[in-house]
Amino acid sequence: MSPGKHTCKPNIPTISNSNNLSKMQSFHLFLLLSITLGSVKIGVAQEGFCSAPSILNADSNSRPLYWKVTNPTLSPPHLQDLPGFTRSVYKRDHALITPESHVFSPLPDWTNTLGAFLITPEMGSHFVMYLAKMQENSISGLPPSGVERLIFVVAGEVVMTNVSGSSHKLKVDSYAYLPPNLEHAVKSDASATLVVFERRYSKIENYVSHQIVGSTDRQPLLETPGEVFELRKLLPTSLDYDFNIHIMDFQPGEFLNVKEVHYNQHGLLLLEGQGIYRLGDSWYPVEAGDAIWMAPFVPQWYAALGKTRSRYLLYKDVNRNPIL
Repeated sequence: MSPGKHTCKPNIPTISNSNNLSKMQSFHLFLLLSITLGSVKIGVAQEGFCSAPSILNADSNSRPLYWKVTNPTLSPPHLQDLPGFTRSVYKRDHALITPESHVFSPLPDWTNTLGAFLITPEMGSHFVMYLAKMQENSISGLPPSGVERLIFVVAGEVVMTNVSGSSHKLKVDSYAYLPPNLEHAVKSDASATLVVFERRYSKIENYVSHQIVGSTDRQPLLETPGEVFELRKLLPTSLDYDFNIHIMDFQPGEFLNVKEVHYNQHGLLLLEGQGIYRLGDSWYPVEAGDAIWMAPFVPQWYAALGKTRSRYLLYKDVNRNPIL
């Protein structure tokens, strides 16, 4: 063996020649030996270490922001040897919707746009979350009367205009909040992917929401007492708004200190990285592109894994009395 090289040496059982060993026992030991040697052959990597093939060799710095949302590691081509497999789960108080389960179809009232609904009231939510894949010369439709909308760009570029004629170019990591009954249009000359949140606006007297256009990097970092993650909020915290969108960043190994159980609902899209999410009594490995619905009072907790930052976008209903 050359210096500095490491060879995996399996702990191979010794086959006894004792006459007391039956033929069946000998066969079992032979089978175990064959499997062990086969596993060793697979486990020896090019560098001489026993490990699985790495998926981190690609130069992630050359990729566009949030590229894994639309190109997840566990996309269907990677699952062709596992027909019928999915990481998606739907339960009474939570759901994990992974990219291999997405079903895209033409979005009602949108032009040249395919949509995949990830969270809807049929689950038990009071909001809708969906992906909108806009193609060349595409244009959005309007939400129903009384419904507010927030769009967040995860790939490509769009232009948003409203009835007053104001126009905003939205690139990746940019967003727009549209209050209910505001006539507007989102247009794209090329392919673009949006995550869209919609819900029926919960009115309270003397408060009205207004259009907001912004980007994540322009939102200040907020204090998170007792926690280590970084937090940004995309909407104002005033009573005018009945929901907010949080952007939460975790470095590898960081986790939520609070094991949350609360009345608020959540809709989550993992934008970068990977980790493990606890929902109820279940623990799920998750990665960029995964979407999660959390019902009121489901126990929830997250820890970031891997070697890169973990970032997710989180819907949360706020500022309203839950009895109303």
